[in-house]
Amino acid sequence: MKIIKEAKRSQFKNEEGIFSSEIKGSTTLEVSEFYSGAPFPNYQGYESAFVLEKIVSKNPFLNDLKNHIGFGKKFIEVGSGTCQLSLAFAAGTNNLLVAMDPTKESLKLGKDFARKNNINNVVFLNSDIFDDVVQDSFFDVVWCSGVLHHTKDSKKGFEIISKWVKEDGLIIIGVYNKIGRLRTNFRQVIYRILKKSNFSIKLISLLDPYLRRNLSEEKRRAWFLDQYEHPVERKHSIDEVMNWFEDNSISYLGSIPSPSFEFKKISQMDGNKGLFINRFFAQITMLFSNLGGEGGLCIVVGKKMKKVDR
Repeated sequence: MKIIKEAKRSQFKNEEGIFSSEIKGSTTLEVSEFYSGAPFPNYQGYESAFVLEKIVSKNPFLNDLKNHIGFGKKFIEVGSGTCQLSLAFAAGTNNLLVAMDPTKESLKLGKDFARKNNINNVVFLNSDIFDDVVQDSFFDVVWCSGVLHHTKDSKKGFEIISKWVKEDGLIIIGVYNKIGRLRTNFRQVIYRILKKSNFSIKLISLLDPYLRRNLSEEKRRAWFLDQYEHPVERKHSIDEVMNWFEDNSISYLGSIPSPSFEFKKISQMDGNKGLFINRFFAQITMLFSNLGGEGGLCIVVGKKMKKVDR
């Protein structure tokens, strides 16, 4: 297991194709227990690898990222949940994908799906970010979306995973945005004021744009719990994430929403941060788009800087 640091390999056991270590962090255990009861997202409606690939192809950013990665690369999804992204990116490629998550039940769903669909280039890793078990400078792409704001320390978590990406490699972070998540926060307040009653559940289901879709009961429940019952949640601004990048030798490439108010492919991202006022208004626009309606997650893309010899 070259993926794991040599000093840490003895901590792992191969449990039915999932490399697992003991998780001791109290916050991680709390979050893992939460997702054990409601794995997120799940596989309802995802009958095959073809369906996963089709979903990726319909998402402009994910489709561009998969094309940008190409072949013969190493990619880790930190906080993979039930591993849909890892499996979709693995299908039809010779890339090495690592799906890492502290919740074994979620990884088992991913492992079962991989077996049924003959996807053999994904490694399933059951571990805690804060145990820092992954080799430094190993991956071409580190993806961590919807995860750091559910940990004990978002910034510290980023510091750890930023070491895992190679020089000139990509690191892509998705966090709840301080402004973009206000619509969800408003619904959370309503849910709590109404004492999480059956009526409030029905009301929130009408107000939440994602829950108004034609979903299976399992997917509906997973989303509702993730958005309205999660035990650990924080929010961050794009400027905060930019500061994390700067402190860890990551150069900012671009973000969604963008300070230039336009979608750019990764190959077109030029690191233009714009003015503070541009970034502020870009985050306000999330309130009037799907980004704000469906959780308020912003994406920030960076590249690991090369070390300069002195």
